Amino acid sequence: MTYCVGLCLDRGIVFMSDTRTNAGLDNISTFRKLHSWQIPEERALVLLTAGNLATTQAVISLLEERTKAHEERDPTILSVPSMFQAARLVAGTLRNVIDTHATTGQRADSSFNATMILGGQIKGGPPRLFLIYPEGNFIEASDETPFFQIGETKYGRPILVRAYERGMSFADAMKLLLVSFDSTIKANLSVGLPIDVCLYETDSLTLPGIRRIETDDPYFRRISDGWGDALKQAFESLPNPEI
Repeated sequence: MTYCVGLCLDRGIVFMSDTRTNAGLDNISTFRKLHSWQIPEERALVLLTAGNLATTQAVISLLEERTKAHEERDPTILSVPSMFQAARLVAGTLRNVIDTHATTGQRADSSFNATMILGGQIKGGPPRLFLIYPEGNFIEASDETPFFQIGETKYGRPILVRAYERGMSFADAMKLLLVSFDSTIKANLSVGLPIDVCLYETDSLTLPGIRRIETDDPYFRRISDGWGDALKQAFESLPNPEI
């Protein structure tokens, strides 16, 4: 299982993903699920992936391969003119990979499904965020739906719904997402650290790099312990029912 979030702010977009994959309790591995492409001062794109590992790796490999010889493989994620066209390219690649696996392997393509979040900015347009489904269609984030989650979403969603504000700082947004991830990690063993984070600032057209939060990260431990203590204090402060 996986947990990934793309969250829109007035300042930009925050991307966060775990790195755990598992095929049973005794077969746990670490794989990157946050991928990026950029041409500094021209475009910056981030892709989060969840679902069948073979499918997501095939999609990333195809997108990467096209950028190596883009004259022969147009369009590529580094040449499309808009974020909408980038979402179409990723969606089409995902659908083609699933179709190929489904026709050469098991009959049901659900075994090979994957879901993705694509976000970023291409010069001449605003930052945009898309949720891409295995069927090859997608939707875009809006004021009413300012963030997307994929993978194991239910445990980390309540804190996002309650505490998210579009005008919050990158620091507050990262803190909020770490609480969301901590809640998910504690509730589901198939989601786990390390966690990858990428912060994209509007109109920078450059990605600052991907930060990895390891299992021994002192700030994450403070967030985890502090949130647990705060919940206990809030619970104890609530009035008791009349019995």
